[in-house]
Amino acid sequence: MHTKRVIARLDIKNEFVIKGIHLEGLRKIGNPNEMAFDYYQQRADEIVLMDAVAAYYDRNSLDEIISKATENIFIPITVGGGVRSVEDINRLLRSGADKVALNTQAIKTPELISEAAKVFGSQCIVASIEAKRKQPGGWEAYVENGREPTGLCVISWAKEVVKRGAGEILVTSVDQEGTRKGYDLELIRELSKSVSVPLIASGGAGKKEDVVDLFTSTEAEGAALAASIHYGDTSIPEIKSALDSAGVSVRI
Repeated sequence: MHTKRVIARLDIKNEFVIKGIHLEGLRKIGNPNEMAFDYYQQRADEIVLMDAVAAYYDRNSLDEIISKATENIFIPITVGGGVRSVEDINRLLRSGADKVALNTQAIKTPELISEAAKVFGSQCIVASIEAKRKQPGGWEAYVENGREPTGLCVISWAKEVVKRGAGEILVTSVDQEGTRKGYDLELIRELSKSVSVPLIASGGAGKKEDVVDLFTSTEAEGAALAASIHYGDTSIPEIKSALDSAGVSVRI
């Protein structure tokens, strides 16, 4: 059995961690370096730092935050938002990131995934997919922090990014994000049937039981948490204790 990962996700605008619902109505929460260090002390397995407004300004501005974070944090850090070239990826990795997440530019130019995987290795490249339910069924991939539809089927796009060399998929349910009503388990199950790389589920966790449900009813390898831990609904130690009690393999 794979050891599951409990991951703290921090969405950042300028120098603040922000949070909203359905990726909208963003409000300031706190200092990203202070919060990242706190989650490290709580024994998070990884940290995800996402520049929430980078898509609008054609840049990722997390270099300084990453550099400071890596002085005191010794777990993997994934960085995303506004990454548009191999040069951007190289800069972020040199700043201290372990993995770089690609979304908007990867959809515009899928060759970026192939090139990045070739240069840096698949283990460094994460495909970030923002998924929104369609009627009567299925999910569509979105970009620009869940605002712009692409017309791409999430399942088909996931297969494409893996084929091109992405070593992991971070899938965010736009419908569930910020609601604290639980993950989109159906989405994760469908993706698990279609791809073989590790899946990180994001969007919807509100309590420790939601993480237990994710790991006991899907093949997800990681659970990303934001609102539930930012607002104190639960904590990483409580989540790991609940997972251990449920028989889920996790680093205590």
